[in-house]
Amino acid sequence: MAKYNMGCGFNQKEGWINCDKFSACKPDLLMDIEALPWPIEDDGADEVMFIHCLEHVGGTPDLFIGIMKELYRVCKKDAKVRIHVPHPNSDGFLGDPTHVRVITPMVLSLFSRENNEKWKKMGASNSPLAFYHDVDFAVEETTMMLAPYYQDLWKNKKITRDELNRRSKECNNIVEEIQFLLRVKK
Repeated sequence: MAKYNMGCGFNQKEGWINCDKFSACKPDLLMDIEALPWPIEDDGADEVMFIHCLEHVGGTPDLFIGIMKELYRVCKKDAKVRIHVPHPNSDGFLGDPTHVRVITPMVLSLFSRENNEKWKKMGASNSPLAFYHDVDFAVEETTMMLAPYYQDLWKNKKITRDELNRRSKECNNIVEEIQFLLRVKK
């Protein structure tokens, strides 16, 4: 079972192939995620994780789409893809000049054929990237990790889901991180 920890930095995981472009991290596989194609065989990955990595790559639309196509190529059918990124309205995202790409539920949903079909039937203007680029990622889970103050409000039932959603769209530092679980459909 091949599992890849992309852009691992110094956060290497046992049982995973830890990949990074910086040799100082001593990765198992020295590779640059933005250098396509990746040195990984077709359908060779059972699981891939990008833990605070994906927001650092794909500064242009073509490069980001190329990375998503490459991810699809290397993943087996039903492979899991775990992505953790800072919320775009958090200091964790805004305070790092190496963050070049916002990753949101909407961004990842553009790579789902099921969503593309639904939007096509509705006549929606969402970019059907799954159709255009022959990929298919189902977003199975999306988890918003709240800042501690808002975690306490939520836990103590002092704020509603609607209020949290509204505030997270209007204010910074409500949600610190977004975690995704994608499933590769082939």
